[in-house]
Amino acid sequence: MTSSLSLHYDEYGEAGKPVLIILHGFFASSRNWRSIARQLQRDYHILVPDQRNHGASPHAEPMDYPTMAQDMVDFLQQRGLTKAHFFGHSMGGKVAMWLALNHPERIDKLIVGDISPTAYQHSFDSPIEALKAIPLDQIQNRKQADHYLGQAIADESYRQFLLQNLILQQGEYRWRVDLDIFQRHADNIVGFPSLESEKQYTEPVLFLGGAESDYIRENDVYRYFPNAIIHYLPNAAHWLHVQAPDEFCAAVRQFIGR
Repeated sequence: MTSSLSLHYDEYGEAGKPVLIILHGFFASSRNWRSIARQLQRDYHILVPDQRNHGASPHAEPMDYPTMAQDMVDFLQQRGLTKAHFFGHSMGGKVAMWLALNHPERIDKLIVGDISPTAYQHSFDSPIEALKAIPLDQIQNRKQADHYLGQAIADESYRQFLLQNLILQQGEYRWRVDLDIFQRHADNIVGFPSLESEKQYTEPVLFLGGAESDYIRENDVYRYFPNAIIHYLPNAAHWLHVQAPDEFCAAVRQFIGR
Protein backbone atom coordinates (compact mmCIF):
# COMPACT_ATOMS: atom_id res chain seq x y z
CA MET A 1 0.00 0.00 0.00
CA THR A 2 1.51 3.32 -1.05
CA SER A 3 1.19 6.25 1.31
CA SER A 4 -1.23 8.99 0.28
CA LEU A 5 0.12 12.06 -1.52
CA SER A 6 -0.93 15.65 -1.06
CA LEU A 7 -1.69 16.68 -4.65
CA HIS A 8 -1.49 20.29 -5.75
CA TYR A 9 -4.81 21.52 -7.15
CA ASP A 10 -6.51 24.61 -8.56
CA GLU A 11 -9.97 25.60 -7.36
CA TYR A 12 -12.76 27.50 -9.14
CA GLY A 13 -16.32 28.46 -8.27
CA GLU A 14 -18.10 28.60 -4.95
CA ALA A 15 -18.14 25.97 -2.24
CA GLY A 16 -21.64 24.56 -1.88
CA LYS A 17 -22.13 24.07 -5.61
CA PRO A 18 -21.85 20.55 -7.06
CA VAL A 19 -18.21 19.43 -7.00
CA LEU A 20 -16.65 18.64 -10.39
CA ILE A 21 -13.14 17.19 -10.42
CA ILE A 22 -11.24 17.54 -13.71
CA LEU A 23 -8.40 15.09 -14.39
CA HIS A 24 -5.80 16.06 -17.02
CA GLY A 25 -3.87 13.83 -19.40
CA PHE A 26 -0.27 12.58 -19.64
CA PHE A 27 2.30 15.42 -19.78
CA ALA A 28 -0.47 17.94 -18.98
CA SER A 29 -1.38 19.68 -15.72
CA SER A 30 -4.15 21.65 -14.06
CA ARG A 31 -2.96 24.72 -16.00
CA ASN A 32 -4.26 23.23 -19.25
CA TRP A 33 -7.81 23.37 -17.87
CA ARG A 34 -7.99 26.98 -16.65
CA SER A 35 -10.09 28.24 -19.54
CA ILE A 36 -12.62 25.40 -19.30
CA ALA A 37 -12.80 25.65 -15.50
CA ARG A 38 -13.56 29.38 -15.74
CA GLN A 39 -16.36 28.64 -18.21
CA LEU A 40 -17.88 26.01 -15.91
CA GLN A 41 -17.35 27.69 -12.53
CA ARG A 42 -20.73 29.43 -12.63
CA ASP A 43 -22.39 26.03 -12.18
CA TYR A 44 -19.84 23.95 -10.25
CA HIS A 45 -17.24 24.02 -7.52
CA ILE A 46 -14.34 22.82 -9.64
CA LEU A 47 -11.19 21.14 -8.36
CA VAL A 48 -8.39 20.44 -10.85
CA PRO A 49 -5.58 18.41 -9.27
CA ASP A 50 -2.14 17.92 -10.77
CA GLN A 51 -1.90 14.14 -10.81
CA ARG A 52 1.18 12.46 -9.35
CA ASN A 53 4.39 13.30 -11.23
CA HIS A 54 2.67 16.18 -13.05
CA GLY A 55 2.53 19.93 -12.52
CA ALA A 56 3.29 20.98 -8.96
CA SER A 57 2.34 17.64 -7.37
CA PRO A 58 4.89 15.29 -5.78
CA HIS A 59 6.93 12.85 -7.83
CA ALA A 60 6.26 9.28 -6.69
CA GLU A 61 6.18 5.76 -8.02
CA PRO A 62 4.41 3.71 -9.10
CA MET A 63 2.44 5.53 -11.77
CA ASP A 64 -0.39 3.26 -12.82
CA TYR A 65 -4.17 3.48 -12.84
CA PRO A 66 -4.92 1.60 -9.61
CA THR A 67 -2.47 3.90 -7.75
CA MET A 68 -3.73 7.09 -9.41
CA ALA A 69 -7.36 6.13 -8.73
CA GLN A 70 -6.41 5.62 -5.07
CA ASP A 71 -4.90 9.13 -5.20
CA MET A 72 -8.42 10.33 -6.09
CA VAL A 73 -9.98 8.42 -3.17
CA ASP A 74 -7.41 10.08 -0.90
CA PHE A 75 -8.00 13.47 -2.56
CA LEU A 76 -11.73 13.25 -1.84
CA GLN A 77 -11.12 12.20 1.76
CA GLN A 78 -8.62 15.02 2.29
CA ARG A 79 -11.29 17.50 1.10
CA GLY A 80 -14.00 15.94 3.30
CA LEU A 81 -15.93 14.69 0.24
CA THR A 82 -17.53 11.28 -0.12
CA LYS A 83 -18.14 11.58 -3.88
CA ALA A 84 -18.00 14.05 -6.78
CA HIS A 85 -18.67 14.48 -10.47
CA PHE A 86 -15.59 13.47 -12.44
CA PHE A 87 -14.38 14.44 -15.88
CA GLY A 88 -11.14 12.88 -17.12
CA HIS A 89 -9.32 13.53 -20.39
CA SER A 90 -7.08 10.88 -21.96
CA MET A 91 -4.91 9.52 -19.10
CA GLY A 92 -7.23 11.31 -16.68
CA GLY A 93 -10.16 9.53 -18.28
CA LYS A 94 -8.54 6.18 -17.58
CA VAL A 95 -7.97 7.18 -13.95
CA ALA A 96 -11.64 8.15 -13.67
CA MET A 97 -12.79 4.91 -15.34
CA TRP A 98 -10.69 2.78 -12.99
CA LEU A 99 -12.10 4.75 -10.06
CA ALA A 100 -15.65 4.09 -11.29
CA LEU A 101 -15.04 0.37 -11.81
CA ASN A 102 -13.39 -0.15 -8.43
CA HIS A 103 -14.83 2.62 -6.22
CA PRO A 104 -18.24 3.35 -7.77
CA GLU A 105 -19.47 4.94 -4.55
CA ARG A 106 -17.02 7.81 -5.16
CA ILE A 107 -18.61 8.79 -8.48
CA ASP A 108 -21.60 11.08 -8.84
CA LYS A 109 -21.64 11.60 -12.64
CA LEU A 110 -18.77 10.46 -14.88
CA ILE A 111 -17.64 12.02 -18.15
CA VAL A 112 -14.68 10.63 -20.11
CA GLY A 113 -12.86 12.71 -22.74
CA ASP A 114 -11.64 11.03 -25.94
CA ILE A 115 -10.32 7.79 -24.50
CA SER A 116 -11.65 4.32 -23.77
CA PRO A 117 -10.68 1.48 -21.40
CA THR A 118 -8.29 0.22 -24.05
CA ALA A 119 -4.66 -0.92 -24.11
CA TYR A 120 -3.45 1.12 -27.09
CA GLN A 121 -0.55 0.17 -29.33
CA HIS A 122 1.18 3.54 -29.60
CA SER A 123 4.27 4.39 -27.56
CA PHE A 124 5.56 7.47 -25.74
CA ASP A 125 9.19 6.34 -26.14
CA SER A 126 9.99 8.77 -28.97
CA PRO A 127 8.75 12.01 -27.36
CA ILE A 128 10.30 11.12 -24.00
CA GLU A 129 13.65 10.36 -25.66
CA ALA A 130 13.39 13.60 -27.65
CA LEU A 131 12.83 15.61 -24.48
CA LYS A 132 15.71 13.88 -22.69
CA ALA A 133 17.99 14.68 -25.64
CA ILE A 134 17.58 18.46 -25.25
CA PRO A 135 20.86 19.73 -23.72
CA LEU A 136 19.36 21.83 -20.94
CA ASP A 137 22.76 23.16 -19.85
CA GLN A 138 23.31 24.64 -23.33
CA ILE A 139 20.03 26.39 -24.07
CA GLN A 140 19.35 30.05 -23.30
CA ASN A 141 15.65 30.18 -24.19
CA ARG A 142 12.61 28.10 -25.04
CA LYS A 143 13.02 28.75 -28.75
CA GLN A 144 16.31 26.85 -28.67
CA ALA A 145 14.62 23.98 -26.85
CA ASP A 146 11.91 23.94 -29.51
CA HIS A 147 14.59 23.83 -32.20
CA TYR A 148 16.11 20.68 -30.68
CA LEU A 149 12.69 19.10 -30.21
CA GLY A 150 11.71 19.94 -33.78
CA GLN A 151 14.35 17.52 -35.04
CA ALA A 152 12.24 14.66 -33.64
CA ILE A 153 8.67 16.05 -33.49
CA ALA A 154 7.23 17.87 -36.50
CA ASP A 155 3.94 18.94 -34.91
CA GLU A 156 4.54 22.43 -33.47
CA SER A 157 1.44 22.45 -31.25
CA TYR A 158 2.48 19.11 -29.71
CA ARG A 159 6.00 20.45 -29.12
CA GLN A 160 4.59 23.51 -27.35
CA PHE A 161 2.38 21.26 -25.22
CA LEU A 162 5.36 19.13 -24.16
CA LEU A 163 7.56 22.18 -23.54
CA GLN A 164 5.08 23.49 -20.96
CA ASN A 165 6.98 21.13 -18.66
CA LEU A 166 10.24 23.05 -19.20
CA ILE A 167 10.74 25.67 -16.49
CA LEU A 168 13.41 28.26 -15.73
CA GLN A 169 14.58 28.07 -12.12
CA GLN A 170 17.40 30.18 -10.70
CA GLY A 171 18.66 30.91 -14.20
CA GLU A 172 18.72 27.27 -15.30
CA TYR A 173 16.25 25.27 -17.34
CA ARG A 174 14.92 22.03 -15.87
CA TRP A 175 12.01 19.65 -16.35
CA ARG A 176 9.05 20.04 -14.02
CA VAL A 177 8.30 16.34 -14.58
CA ASP A 178 10.59 13.39 -13.93
CA LEU A 179 11.21 12.02 -17.42
CA ASP A 180 12.78 8.84 -15.99
CA ILE A 181 9.59 8.06 -14.07
CA PHE A 182 7.57 8.80 -17.21
CA GLN A 183 9.76 6.45 -19.21
CA ARG A 184 9.50 3.63 -16.66
CA HIS A 185 5.71 3.85 -16.46
CA ALA A 186 4.67 4.99 -19.95
CA ASP A 187 3.45 1.48 -20.82
CA ASN A 188 1.07 1.66 -17.85
CA ILE A 189 -0.36 4.92 -19.21
CA VAL A 190 -0.89 3.53 -22.72
CA GLY A 191 -2.42 0.34 -21.29
CA PHE A 192 -5.42 -0.36 -19.10
CA PRO A 193 -5.17 -2.91 -16.30
CA SER A 194 -7.08 -6.15 -16.52
CA LEU A 195 -9.76 -6.69 -13.89
CA GLU A 196 -9.85 -9.90 -11.87
CA SER A 197 -13.52 -10.30 -12.73
CA GLU A 198 -15.44 -8.68 -15.54
CA LYS A 199 -16.54 -5.69 -13.47
CA GLN A 200 -18.97 -3.20 -14.94
CA TYR A 201 -20.08 0.28 -13.98
CA THR A 202 -23.76 0.30 -14.86
CA GLU A 203 -24.64 3.96 -14.32
CA PRO A 204 -24.83 6.19 -17.42
CA VAL A 205 -21.42 7.57 -18.45
CA LEU A 206 -20.86 10.21 -21.10
CA PHE A 207 -17.95 9.45 -23.42
CA LEU A 208 -17.14 12.66 -25.29
CA GLY A 209 -14.97 12.11 -28.35
CA GLY A 210 -13.57 14.29 -31.07
CA ALA A 211 -15.15 13.40 -34.42
CA GLU A 212 -11.67 13.62 -36.00
CA SER A 213 -10.07 11.35 -33.39
CA ASP A 214 -10.02 7.55 -33.28
CA TYR A 215 -9.27 7.00 -29.59
CA ILE A 216 -12.74 5.83 -28.54
CA ARG A 217 -13.15 2.08 -29.14
CA GLU A 218 -16.86 1.58 -28.69
CA ASN A 219 -16.71 -2.19 -28.06
CA ASP A 220 -14.28 -1.62 -25.18
CA VAL A 221 -16.49 1.13 -23.78
CA TYR A 222 -19.67 -0.99 -23.71
CA ARG A 223 -17.81 -3.97 -22.27
CA TYR A 224 -17.19 -2.10 -19.02
CA PHE A 225 -19.81 0.67 -19.25
CA PRO A 226 -22.93 -0.95 -20.73
CA ASN A 227 -25.05 2.19 -20.32
CA ALA A 228 -22.49 4.54 -21.83
CA ILE A 229 -23.59 7.44 -24.02
CA ILE A 230 -21.01 8.10 -26.75
CA HIS A 231 -21.12 11.55 -28.32
CA TYR A 232 -18.67 13.03 -30.83
CA LEU A 233 -17.97 16.75 -31.10
CA PRO A 234 -17.65 17.85 -34.75
CA ASN A 235 -14.51 19.67 -35.90
CA ALA A 236 -12.57 18.37 -32.89
CA ALA A 237 -9.87 15.75 -32.44
CA HIS A 238 -8.16 14.51 -29.26
CA TRP A 239 -7.86 18.00 -27.71
CA LEU A 240 -11.63 18.47 -27.93
CA HIS A 241 -11.79 20.96 -25.04
CA VAL A 242 -9.36 23.24 -26.89
CA GLN A 243 -10.82 22.74 -30.37
CA ALA A 244 -14.53 22.93 -29.40
CA PRO A 245 -14.67 24.54 -25.93
CA ASP A 246 -18.25 25.85 -26.09
CA GLU A 247 -19.65 22.54 -27.35
CA PHE A 248 -17.58 20.72 -24.76
CA CYS A 249 -18.92 22.81 -21.86
CA ALA A 250 -22.49 22.53 -23.13
CA ALA A 251 -22.22 18.72 -23.25
CA VAL A 252 -20.79 18.60 -19.70
CA ARG A 253 -23.59 20.82 -18.33
CA GLN A 254 -26.29 18.87 -20.12
CA PHE A 255 -25.09 15.48 -18.89
CA ILE A 256 -24.49 16.50 -15.26
CA GLY A 257 -27.83 18.32 -15.16
CA ARG A 258 -29.89 15.45 -16.64
